[in-house]
Amino acid sequence: MKEYQQQETWSENVILVDADHIDQVAFNLIVNFERMLERRIPQADLARWIDCIALDGGLMPNNEEQSTQVILLHSKDHFENFVPSNFNDELDGKAFRDNLGEFCISSVRLEKITTMEDLFIQSMTHLLQQPNIKNLLLISNDVYLDQVLMNLRQTKVEQGKHVHIFTMEPVVNGTYSQQLLGFSVMAALGIKGEELERMKRP
Repeated sequence: MKEYQQQETWSENVILVDADHIDQVAFNLIVNFERMLERRIPQADLARWIDCIALDGGLMPNNEEQSTQVILLHSKDHFENFVPSNFNDELDGKAFRDNLGEFCISSVRLEKITTMEDLFIQSMTHLLQQPNIKNLLLISNDVYLDQVLMNLRQTKVEQGKHVHIFTMEPVVNGTYSQQLLGFSVMAALGIKGEELERMKRP
């Protein structure tokens, strides 16, 4: 990843992530699939995971002019189960580019005076109010998902703005696009579909 210059305005595409949550999801999948596949599962590739989330959220490939901002909310100094891992040294202010365009990463440390739930919802509410943002992808912890959905229902979302919610289990929300989070993390961990198919065979 390379450093990028902070933009004065928001990109059309923004991914807001509870980084503590996805780190725990990756850990749970590593433990379970190492046992089931009987092989070592490496740490997840963060750029690969971001790509999968972006595709699930409707970003189109082969668009090098596309720009996406990724905001990682975290309480620790580094990921335990993703690489690159260190928020300050390897992720904050860094960017990478591929066939989905440029992804610019920033990290926000959770302060002791607040909770991850409050930080996530405050960040989400602020992002929903930004006119430049047209595509907002939300990866929250399922523990406080009900509060996220309630705040979305109470927030006026302007026409033309799309909100995508990523969860580990399907939920009824009735308004916003919903995707399952586990598949993107599995892809980032290098767990292949053919391996899963072999598990199903008698």
